[in-house]
Amino acid sequence: MKEMIPKSAFSSVANDPRWQRIVARDKNADGQFWYSVSTTGVYCRPSCPSRVANPVNVQLHDTLEDARATGFRPCKRCNPDGPSTEAEHAALVAKACRIIEESEEPPSLPDLADAVGRSPAYFHRMFKTVTGLTPKHYAAGHRAKKIRQGLVDASTVTAAIYEAGFNSSGRFYEKATEMLGMTASRYRAGGMNEEIRFAVEETSLGAILVASSRKGVVAILLGVDPDALLRKLGDRFPKAHLVGGDAKYEALVARVVSVIEAPRIGLDLPLDVRCTAFEQRVWQALGKSGVLQPQIACV
Repeated sequence: MKEMIPKSAFSSVANDPRWQRIVARDKNADGQFWYSVSTTGVYCRPSCPSRVANPVNVQLHDTLEDARATGFRPCKRCNPDGPSTEAEHAALVAKACRIIEESEEPPSLPDLADAVGRSPAYFHRMFKTVTGLTPKHYAAGHRAKKIRQGLVDASTVTAAIYEAGFNSSGRFYEKATEMLGMTASRYRAGGMNEEIRFAVEETSLGAILVASSRKGVVAILLGVDPDALLRKLGDRFPKAHLVGGDAKYEALVARVVSVIEAPRIGLDLPLDVRCTAFEQRVWQALGKSGVLQPQIACV
């Protein structure tokens, strides 16, 4: 039996600051409060994608128990009793990303979809919605990260190539310039004889530093402190000539970051996965600009 709630209980909802968070479908408000709608007989989380109700018909609840006490049913669209659909999808995508990261070679789309219990087509759409990338592009970004780190740590270039999952050196050298922005030997030598331009912008994930040689992007670094990012760039390429203050290059980086910046994408993903996905989206946007042929370097 549904509890009858007097209309007076709803009268002040529109003046409550929480109402604007419902109107905005603010995911950050999920778990902080819930709301119920008398005309539909359901209760929801603040980020519910359903059409916004008339505040006269809405009651706010500080706890899930209070929302349940109305006698209304949980909304099927936002699942207020459990994780949201977005959170469930993010968990499945994060699982797939870990499989990609732990595999010697990039897993196939059917194998990834099977691992998370979804059809290949559904999984592909879900992965792209959550990360802004296809699984293939995420895997490419992760492999590029491995080869760059391997060139620093491995005993030889050949060892780094095979440890990154390339079956042959030929396959690596076909993509070497776009992954490194220079030859493997120069990258391993700390950017010897290279001139590297860099620019710093602010993003929803913090500061981003993009650096390029004449052949392509050599590093994209994310962090809190721009000065720390510049020091990391110097540590990675101690033998290169670093050039800041190039107005045209700074304008390019600013334009690309503004185009692909999407603060709400991947909010439920682990931070390192968001980092890799964001950087790979920057790579794709720079590639489409036709100015550079870049690849990313994740901190």
